[in-house]
Amino acid sequence: MPSLHELMKTHEQEINSFQPAGAADLENYRIRFLGTKGIVKLLSAEMKNVAPDQRKEAGQMLNAFKTLAEEKYNAFADMKQSSGGNAPAVDITLPGTPIAAGTRHPLRMVENEIVSIFEKIGFSVATGPEIEDDWHNFTSLNMPADHPARDMQDTFYVAQNPDWVLRTHTSSVQARILETQSLPVRVICPGRVYRNETISARAHCFFHQCEGLYVDKNVSFADLKQTLYYFVTEMFGENTKVRFRPSYFPFTEPSAEMDISCTVCGGTGCNLCKHSGWVEILGCGMVHPDMLRNFNIDPEVYTGFAFGMGVERITQIKYQVNDLRLYSQNDVRFLRQFRPA
Repeated sequence: MPSLHELMKTHEQEINSFQPAGAADLENYRIRFLGTKGIVKLLSAEMKNVAPDQRKEAGQMLNAFKTLAEEKYNAFADMKQSSGGNAPAVDITLPGTPIAAGTRHPLRMVENEIVSIFEKIGFSVATGPEIEDDWHNFTSLNMPADHPARDMQDTFYVAQNPDWVLRTHTSSVQARILETQSLPVRVICPGRVYRNETISARAHCFFHQCEGLYVDKNVSFADLKQTLYYFVTEMFGENTKVRFRPSYFPFTEPSAEMDISCTVCGGTGCNLCKHSGWVEILGCGMVHPDMLRNFNIDPEVYTGFAFGMGVERITQIKYQVNDLRLYSQNDVRFLRQFRPA
């Protein structure tokens, strides 16, 4: 029976003399030498029969044999590719393969629509960092260290002493605007926020907000209501009803939450509105005087209003999306539903 060395010498001669007549010959060569049951595999299996003191030398010879077989194949494969091989000519008259058009994410579509509505009445867009210090995220917004309102938001802390957090609301952008810009200010602040909550169909550890701020002389609660009436009409239609309910937010006083008549059932009652006929969409109120003082603004001269809404909430109402997790799962079956007609 030929030794391993003799077998390799025999096959080396075959490799060196190989000249393929076409793609079929080259493929047969690949299968014969480099396939899963090819000669290289079979010779490797013979290593177990080599004497232990000869295995190092035999292994080196086997590696050289494998390299020779691969280089021979690659040389002809590269030559075939560069010359076009035997591939048929492309018929340029045939229709091309269609590429499916993408679309914006539903949250981005709704966020852009919200921003566009407020830009029409003089609001400009303001943004800020997602990693925020304690002053801009809490203290300047009338929430000192011992304030119970801090318990309303489960916070991701990046560092402590001093505290750095993943911002819990885009109100931090409002704080930065009041700190750096001269009055009057009228801004809409879209962005992503974070809270340490258990992920479910109704809650997530990150979500998106759009908050608005208007500070000037003689700003009243009536101005706030008319601004929000305009927004609801533009976003949900002129037949949508609105109601305000008293509420509490540490940075506004008085504060309110705003509901709209359910867009699914028209107010008769369904699962979306929990059979109440109303759906909450945002919180709002007049800027707290203490917050203005934190930025050296005289509340006897200037007043203002603020409001904030969740983009996911508005999208849920607009498109009847019943699970917040769908927004971040990148399921194309979900995303395709929002492709423009």
